[in-house]
Amino acid sequence: MRLLHDVDVLLAYIDESGNTGAVAKGGTVTYTLGCILLNSADWTTSFDEAVAFRRRIRDRFGILMRSELKANFLLRNSGSIRDLGLGPGARHVIYRAHMRVLSDMRAKAFAIVIDKRENNIRDSDCFDLAWTTLLQRLERASSAAGEPVMIFHDEGENDHVRRLVRRARRFMTAGSHYGTGSLNVPARMLVDDPIPKRSDHSYFIQFADLVAYAGFRSFIPPSASVARVCPVGMWHELGTAMRRETNSVAGGPAPGVVVRKR
Repeated sequence: MRLLHDVDVLLAYIDESGNTGAVAKGGTVTYTLGCILLNSADWTTSFDEAVAFRRRIRDRFGILMRSELKANFLLRNSGSIRDLGLGPGARHVIYRAHMRVLSDMRAKAFAIVIDKRENNIRDSDCFDLAWTTLLQRLERASSAAGEPVMIFHDEGENDHVRRLVRRARRFMTAGSHYGTGSLNVPARMLVDDPIPKRSDHSYFIQFADLVAYAGFRSFIPPSASVARVCPVGMWHELGTAMRRETNSVAGGPAPGVVVRKR
């Protein structure tokens, strides 16, 4: 019998970009989930690397270790960095550095992009589609690795996420790679309920936010002003941290980026 301490666990840190509202009523054209995957055996090394990375960012740009760093702050020069006077070039370097360091952290990243325009997907349907698609990919990742998964996500829709995860353990459809129709593939290796965390208390959740926005921009190119900070090719700065298996069959705008329209 394998004891608990003999089993590695996949740790999935998840955050969102955009909203689930109707496009016609001012909602974003997409809703995206970004996911950072770590192996529990690597967690201490990954965390130490994240801390060392933030020290380098502090020493070069003056951003405090406790300051939250998210895509919107870097794009708009707002939030925790508003008073630092960082130009678009500096903010681009900071964003790119976050993407590049994930491989040093032994992390893998992928994104789920829900395109709401064609089928007017919105509100709970949009949220459910995004999370169900993500859970399908986590189920495949856990099955391939033979390791259970623990989910950590940004605070917000805690009850909704918990319901979806509990349902996924009992029943979750997944399209067949080699044929038509769908299969019932319950995510039985999900460990306990998902754990909500404040993003300002978790470097990994903040990384997931930046991954989500870069994944979205790999699908919908940014305006010229946004591209000064996060160009369309930002996703590829992940390098070996891109989890290519996530969309190796279905394809997408970039390795590791899944796009759903319905």
